[in-house]
Amino acid sequence: MKFQAMRMFSMLRLLVVCFLLLLGNGVHLQAQDDEPTAEPPTNTPIKHFLFLMQENHSFDNYFGTYPGANGIPEGTCMPYDPNDESLGCVEPFRLGENDVEMDDPDHSEETHAVQYNDGLMNGFVYALERRSQDGRLAMGYYDGETLSYYWNIADEYVLFDNFFSSVHGGSFDNHMYWVAGQTVVANANEDMQVLLNNTPTIFDRLEEQGISWKFYVQNYEPGLTYRTASLYPMNRASQVIWVPLLNMDRFLDDPVLNSRIVNLDEYYDDLANGTLPSVAFLVPSGPSEHPPSNVVSGARFVRSLLQRLIQSDYWESSAFLWSYDDWGGWYDHVPPPRVDEFGYGFRVPALLVSSYARQGHIDSTLTDYTSALKFIQDNWNLEPLADRDAQANSIVSAFDFTQPPREAAFVPFERGEVETAPSPRRDVIFIFYGMAIIATVVVIVLAQLRSRKTQPTATDTPREEA
Repeated sequence: MKFQAMRMFSMLRLLVVCFLLLLGNGVHLQAQDDEPTAEPPTNTPIKHFLFLMQENHSFDNYFGTYPGANGIPEGTCMPYDPNDESLGCVEPFRLGENDVEMDDPDHSEETHAVQYNDGLMNGFVYALERRSQDGRLAMGYYDGETLSYYWNIADEYVLFDNFFSSVHGGSFDNHMYWVAGQTVVANANEDMQVLLNNTPTIFDRLEEQGISWKFYVQNYEPGLTYRTASLYPMNRASQVIWVPLLNMDRFLDDPVLNSRIVNLDEYYDDLANGTLPSVAFLVPSGPSEHPPSNVVSGARFVRSLLQRLIQSDYWESSAFLWSYDDWGGWYDHVPPPRVDEFGYGFRVPALLVSSYARQGHIDSTLTDYTSALKFIQDNWNLEPLADRDAQANSIVSAFDFTQPPREAAFVPFERGEVETAPSPRRDVIFIFYGMAIIATVVVIVLAQLRSRKTQPTATDTPREEA
C-alpha cells in the first residue's frame, strides 16, 4: 500500500511539473513586472500615451456627414473658378458614386493658399484644376458605409471636430510640429542641419526625465536616414519625412537614443511582454491611407493596433490618439485660425481611444498636433518645446477622470455589428485548465488511497474455526 501511494504521488508531482513547463513555454512570464522600472508619477491615470500619424485627409473628407459633428454645410457648392462663378460649381459627393477617378490631390503649400483664398475657402476645385487634375475630386467624401470602423470608434470614444494640421505646408513640416512643436526654416545664412540638430523634441524632454519612450516605425529600415536617403527609392525614402528624428544627428549617433527607434513589430511584443513605454509615437508604411490607397486597409491596420492594446494589461492606463499629417488637398469648410506665419493648416481627423475617454463625445476644443505635446508635458511635468505647444490647448478635455475606467471591449468593424469582449488571456486559460487537471488527479489519488484502505487484506481474513 505504501508503495502504491508513493507511485500515485510521483505521478501527481510529474503532472504538476509538466503543467509548469507548459505554462512557462506557452506564456511569457512577465518577470519584469515584478520589478518595474521606477518612472516619475503622472498627473492623470494615463501612464501610457500613444500617438499614430496617418496621412492626407481633411475632416470633411472623412467625417463631413457624421451626425452631430461640424461637417459639410447644407447647400455647399464649390465654384470651378472663384473669379467667375458663371462657370458653375461642384457639390460634395460620396466618393465612388460618379465618374470622378480616384487620384492623389495636390496638397502643396501653393495649393493650400489657392484653396484658402484669404479665408473665403472657395478655391478647392480651382486649385486642383490649376495643377492639371480633375478639380471635382476635392469635393469627394467618405461616409460611415466606407469608414465604418472609424465611425464606430467615434460613436464609442472621442472625435475631434476642431483639430487642425499645425502648418499649411506638407508632411515634413507637420511631422516636425508633431514631435517638436515647431518646424525649421533655414535662410541663406543658416544651415538646415545645424538648425535640426539644435531643435529639441518631446523625446529629448522625456529622456532627460528618465521617462521611457519609443518611436515605432512600420517596416523600419535602420540604415535609411537623411545621410543615405538619396540611395533609396522615393517611396522608401519617405521614412525620413515620417520620422523627423532620422534627420537629427544625436538620434543617429547616440546608441541609447537610436535604440528607441524600432520596428513596429516591437509594439506588439511590448504589449505582450509588459514593456510598453510611457510615450510612443507610431508611423505606418503601407496602410497610411495616403490617396489613392485603400482607406479600408488603413482602418484595418489601425484596428490591429487598437485591438492588441485593448486586449493587453495596459488598457486601463493608456490613451491612443491618431490623426493625419495634412489635409491632402481635400475640401474642408472651416477656415483655419492664423496663429502665426506657419499655421494652422486645414482641419484633419483626430480620434482618441482610452478607458477614460468620454463616451460618444465630439470635442470641439481648438486643437492641433501640439495639443498632444501639451498633454504629455502636463501629464509628466515637462517643459514646453516652443511657443506653439506652450500656448496650445491640451486634449485633456477629451477625458473624464471622474469616472472609473471602462471595461475593455472590441469595437465592431462594420456598422450595426455588436461589440465583443477581448479574448481571454492565455495565461489565465493555462492556469484554469492546469488547476483543473491537478484537482482531478488529486481526487483520483485520494479515491485510490481510500479504496485501498477499506479493502480487506490477507491478514484480515477470519480463521476457520477448528
